[in-house]
Amino acid sequence: MTIKVLGLSTSPRANGNSDLLLRQALASAQSAGAYPEYIRLSDLNIAPCSECNWCYTTGTCRIEDDYQMLSGKLLNTDRLIFATPIFFMSVCAQAKALIDRSQCHWAHKYVLKKQLITDGRDRRAMVIAVGGSKSTKMFESVRLTMKSYFDSLEMRYVANLFVNKVSDAGQIRKHPSAMKEAFRLGEELITISTPPAKTLDIELT
Repeated sequence: MTIKVLGLSTSPRANGNSDLLLRQALASAQSAGAYPEYIRLSDLNIAPCSECNWCYTTGTCRIEDDYQMLSGKLLNTDRLIFATPIFFMSVCAQAKALIDRSQCHWAHKYVLKKQLITDGRDRRAMVIAVGGSKSTKMFESVRLTMKSYFDSLEMRYVANLFVNKVSDAGQIRKHPSAMKEAFRLGEELITISTPPAKTLDIELT
């Protein structure tokens, strides 16, 4: 069975650094035999969560926009590569809007006590994040946010690729170790049969 991989680029900047690393990882996953799909979040209409709590009784979101389509893809994929730039020590606004809309998945699982994925599929996710700060702490909140998000999607959080001190558009192309790691992780996301016991954490400067 061909493994489906969804690559989600949340950067507002086309061909930004996190986006380029994502494309590298997707190319590697495809070369390993996966079926890749790339989505640029800025091309979609995703409204912020209105905190109406409709999902607490239905397990679904009542706001009608592109989230319903994207949610279906997120639940149907076998692997997810989530790429974001770092803004103010966290994920970008576009990424956070999507994550907040996933309150409906959280409610489905923890309020209504229902499983999202009932077929026992091996679902895994990894994060690519790039920031311009020199701080070694700027990825701390990303780890917590993404752990909670992947839990709501019932996906195993298997790897991070974090790169700091990179901000100019396309600058990541001059960072060969980052491009190499993105390619390696994209391949391992497909080829490693047993997921790691703990999240693989890679930080590069």
